Amino acid sequence: MIPSFHVRLADWGRDHGELRAVREAVFVHEQSVPFELEWDGIDADCVHVLAEDVQGTVIGTGRLLPDAHIGRMAVLAGWRGRGVGSALLRALIAIAEERGMREVVLNAQLQAMEFYRRHGFVAEGEPFLDAGIAHQRMRRLCSEDRHGVGNDAG
Repeated sequence: MIPSFHVRLADWGRDHGELRAVREAVFVHEQSVPFELEWDGIDADCVHVLAEDVQGTVIGTGRLLPDAHIGRMAVLAGWRGRGVGSALLRALIAIAEERGMREVVLNAQLQAMEFYRRHGFVAEGEPFLDAGIAHQRMRRLCSEDRHGVGNDAG
């Protein structure tokens, strides 16, 4: 079966319009995140990945901050449940590993926690509100640090 999408490294200068469109559709319109909170001014300092369908339309995105924080994971509604989010997350983790990051962290929306657990993330601390949405901080060691470490996360 031929994949119906692919993930690639994005160039913020070239791809920002498409990345912004996905994030606005998901966060601003679907989840009612205020526009001014979505655009935090640090995108130019982040590494972005995007998913495109076979026609080259951007269908998902995510970013890695310089401090090893994964964020702004967004997949258009019609593409959810088809592996796009997993492919984006694997790409971001691989980039973090390539850059020598020992671990990655993220703030998961509570309804997405199981998705991140399946990818090796473990919850820490207490849930909190961000933009009026309940989140949970989660952490994952990068692969080079996982050798010889037992999986006691359940």
